[in-house]
Amino acid sequence: MGATGDSPDRPERILVVDDEPTVREMVGLNLRADGYDVVLAARGDVALELAREREPDLVVLDVMLPGRDGLEVCRILRSESTVPILLLSARGEEMDRVIGLEVGADDYLTKPFAMRELLARVRAMLRRRRMAGSPSDSAGPMADPLVVGDVVVDPLRHEATARGEALTLTAKEFGLLAYLARNPGIVLSREALLREVWGYDHPMDTRTVDVHISGLRQKVEDDPAKPRRILTVRGRGYRLVPFDGKDIS
Repeated sequence: MGATGDSPDRPERILVVDDEPTVREMVGLNLRADGYDVVLAARGDVALELAREREPDLVVLDVMLPGRDGLEVCRILRSESTVPILLLSARGEEMDRVIGLEVGADDYLTKPFAMRELLARVRAMLRRRRMAGSPSDSAGPMADPLVVGDVVVDPLRHEATARGEALTLTAKEFGLLAYLARNPGIVLSREALLREVWGYDHPMDTRTVDVHISGLRQKVEDDPAKPRRILTVRGRGYRLVPFDGKDIS
């Protein structure tokens, strides 16, 4: 999945999945006006078929869908592909948003949303995808393994370990851990992480960062409730520090 068989000159393709006709058509109309090739789906099972057949560059996916719901579609897509996924969720569905990010969505947008906000996120996610696929992204000194205590991140092989154990990370979790490891000990704000890892160049909802940090801690820390490697600096952000087995006061 990822449109590798198409002409490199073709417009980037976006699959929009929403069972509300008005939302689906309006999003599709605006994305086409922005120059994208848009594929529409109203059901989760149809969305999976289209994703496999049309190989989109990005998926805009609503949580509430007939057939397979958006969370299940997200989980299946992520098991098959690294395609960026922007989850749409209605206000009040906090647990769905958290679960969606945990099963592999890159970000979420709460309904109702401003169309300019959706377009900004789509542009940033696709720009980040292009950067990740460029040869320069994996070349040079930044491709050397990054070591912070017992956390090792290998950007070239896209592998990471902690406590000597291999980590199974989503693409966004890996990018987040790699950026933290490139700046060991430095407090990185949520806004900076959104800019550098997600590619957003103006303020967005920072809950996305918190959920991904929580997911990382589940995999990196011995006790995620008492993190020793990825620390929170209240009111400022997060930092990755070497852990030597001693208590951190």
